[in-house]
Amino acid sequence: MLNSRQRVEKALTHQEPDRIPLDLGGSGVTGMHVSTVYKLRQALKLDPPGTPVKIIEPYQLLGEIQPDLIDALGVDVVELPGTGTMFGFKKTDWKPWTTFDGTPVLVPGGFNTEPEPDGRILMYPDGDKSAPPSGQMPHGGYYFDTIIRQEHFDPNNLKVDDNVEEFELLSDADLQFSALQARRLFDSTDKAIFASFPGLGFGDIAQVPAPWLKHPRGIRDIEEWYISLASRPEFVSDIFARQCEVALANLQRIYAAVGNRIHVIMVSGTDFGLQTGPFIAPKVYRELFKPYNKRLNDWIHENTSWRTFIHSCGSVMAFIPDFIEAGFDILNPVQVAAADMDPTELKSRFGSQVVFWGGGVDTQKTLPFGTPDEIRAEVLERIRTFGPGGGFVFNTIHNVQPKVPIDNVLAMYETVRERGNYPVAN
Repeated sequence: MLNSRQRVEKALTHQEPDRIPLDLGGSGVTGMHVSTVYKLRQALKLDPPGTPVKIIEPYQLLGEIQPDLIDALGVDVVELPGTGTMFGFKKTDWKPWTTFDGTPVLVPGGFNTEPEPDGRILMYPDGDKSAPPSGQMPHGGYYFDTIIRQEHFDPNNLKVDDNVEEFELLSDADLQFSALQARRLFDSTDKAIFASFPGLGFGDIAQVPAPWLKHPRGIRDIEEWYISLASRPEFVSDIFARQCEVALANLQRIYAAVGNRIHVIMVSGTDFGLQTGPFIAPKVYRELFKPYNKRLNDWIHENTSWRTFIHSCGSVMAFIPDFIEAGFDILNPVQVAAADMDPTELKSRFGSQVVFWGGGVDTQKTLPFGTPDEIRAEVLERIRTFGPGGGFVFNTIHNVQPKVPIDNVLAMYETVRERGNYPVAN
C-alpha cells in the first residue's frame, strides 16, 4: 500500500496508484467554506459542539483543514501555509467571531468584526481602518466582495509602475517561514505538499483590484482591466513583463528556501472561461498570457521537481492545448458542467498530457441540491471517467460551498473511499 505522497506522485506521472488521491484544503481553490468545515467536523464527532474553526482565508471564508480531519477523510495533500491574507493582514492574534449563519469561528486580529449600521461587514487593507475599505460582506452573506477603488487615471499617460507596485521580492521572514513549514510537513507527514505564493499569476481578476493595498494605483477596475486586454494589450504586456521578472527572482528564492520538499505549486489562478464558452479569445491568451506562463513553467521544470498547477474556471476546452504548451502539468477545477467540457472528451484528448485535479462533483447543482444517492452516482461516474491510467486527483469543482447538506458531503467522501481503488470499478 502506498503512502499519500507516493500516491499523488504516481497520479502526477500518469500512473495508477493504489487508489485515487484526494485533496481537501491544499489550496485556496480546493478547500471548504468554514461553515461546512464546522458541520463536517461535528458530523464526524471530531469536536464538542461549539468548538470554533479557524478562517484561514478570509476573502472566501475558507476553514482550516486540520490533521484530524485529513486523517478521518483519507486526504493525501496538505497546504504549505503562508503568513498573509488577501486583505494584507497576517494570520496571527486569533479572536472569536460568529458568522452570519451562526458558525463559531476564529479570525485573525486584522479581521474587522464590527458591522456597519446596515449590517455589512467591511474589511480593510492590512486591517487599517484609516484606509478606505477594500472588501464588504452584506448582512447574511458568506463571502467578501471586493470594493473597487479605482482612482482617476489619464488613459494617455498610463504608467506601468502603478500596476506593478504589489509585485516585490518576498521578504526573508516569509521565506524562512516557508522553509520551516516545508521541512516540518515533509518530515512529519507522508502527504504531498501544495504551495501557493503571491505574484505568479498574470491578470488574475481577484488580484487586480489589490484588496491588500491601501491606495492602489493604475487600472484596478475589473471592467476597465478587461477592456484593456483588447484596447491596451501592449500596456498589459509591459505589466506582465515586469511582474515576470520579479516572479522569476522569487522562484529562485523560493527554491533556495524549500527545495524539492514541495510537490505542486500554483502558478496561475486566472479564469479564462465563462459557463457558456471562453471569456477571451484563445488568440488573446496565446499572445498576451501564454509567453509569461511559459517562462515561469519552464524555469520550474528546468530547476525543480515541482508540478505546475493552473486554476481556470468555466469552459476552457479551447485553451487546454495552449495550457499544455505553456508547461502546465495540472488543470483545475475541471468544470465539466460548463459548455464544451464533456469529461469523456477531456480524458480522451488530454488525459495523457495533463493531470485533472478536480471535476469530482458539481458544487453548483449536484452537491448542494442533489440527494446523497445522486452525489454517489456522479462521484462514481467521474471516478470511472477520469481515473483510468492515473492523472486524476479527486477534488470538488472549486471549493465546497456553505449550506451544503452534510449528508451530501459525507456521501461524496464515502464514495471516494469505497469506490476509488484501482482498478477503477466498472
